[in-house]
Amino acid sequence: QVQVVESGGGLVQAGGSLRLSCAASGRTSRSNVMGWFRQAPGKDREFVVSINLSDGRTYYGDSVKGRITTSRDNAKNTVYLQMNALGPEDTAVYYCAVGTSSRTIFSATYHLPAIYDYWGQGTQVTVSS
Repeated sequence: QVQVVESGGGLVQAGGSLRLSCAASGRTSRSNVMGWFRQAPGKDREFVVSINLSDGRTYYGDSVKGRITTSRDNAKNTVYLQMNALGPEDTAVYYCAVGTSSRTIFSATYHLPAIYDYWGQGTQVTVSS
């Protein structure tokens, strides 16, 4: 079993930045991909970015590409999401998820929530206009 905990959310003015963290614990030896999704009220869960823990390659959602950077610390089983130039459209609950190796073979599927095995409870990001 893997536990996933997000942190770093909060209230920020438009144009500001936030740095989110996602820490995984427990049976993390088979963790292959960690991803971020977000969900605004009344909307579907949207893919933000994912990172392959083995080679560090990142895969971006269209709505955030160019405004985010992602890094990882494998020793701490933690990934970081730096979000810049935030706008009201970025207001959502941000969820971190972990995918194990048997379900994350193809990077073309990394945007699909169904391939992730473990999810955090989310951290709220609110951008004021």
